[in-house]
Amino acid sequence: MEARAALFDVDGTLVDTNHLHVTAWWEAFRQAGLRVPMHALHRAVGLPSTDLIAQVLGEERDTGRDEAISAAHKALYGQYFDRLPALDDAGRLLRTVAGDGWRVVLVTSASGPELSALRRAIDADDAITATASAEDVAQGKPHPEPVEQALELAGVPAGRAVLVGDTVWDMRAASRAGVRCVAVLCGGLPRADLEEAGADAVYDDPAHLLQSLADSPLAA
Repeated sequence: MEARAALFDVDGTLVDTNHLHVTAWWEAFRQAGLRVPMHALHRAVGLPSTDLIAQVLGEERDTGRDEAISAAHKALYGQYFDRLPALDDAGRLLRTVAGDGWRVVLVTSASGPELSALRRAIDADDAITATASAEDVAQGKPHPEPVEQALELAGVPAGRAVLVGDTVWDMRAASRAGVRCVAVLCGGLPRADLEEAGADAVYDDPAHLLQSLADSPLAA
């Protein structure tokens, strides 16, 4: 049988970290003397750091502060590395999908110690074929490059892959790469936004997707 790839975003999809990121970004901006509403940060989570800052402050901002803000977020978020919470059944979902013959590839903007902490939380390294991280690409989501890199690592064409994610950036990146999209609501974004961005199917969280696998785009 021809190989298939199940591509998974990590933050907000497999690990319950979106609100931790929002809190860390909010504090990073506050330390820089900037007031940014949390709802704006929530909708921007999932973008690479520089793109997130541009999303919430605008392209006309003083870009000289970007590096300090990003570094502050990284330090603040790093305080949670030893207790990042995997979403229910996240690891079991990866193992089940892998057992059904899919090549599981993580597609994430995390790298280094952060990525290691996320993988420890999921605790399913035996099911993961490869990881496309921020270190592997020049542009992050919603650019299709991270998804295209994941396809290359999996050794499958776009038509033989499905991406599972929780943000509009995930959906847009996958759609632009020609990959079918599945969304989960556990990242906190509205169903309508995810469907508009390209989601073919929407589930509550990894546990709901696992329960619904037989009727999902990830059916065996």
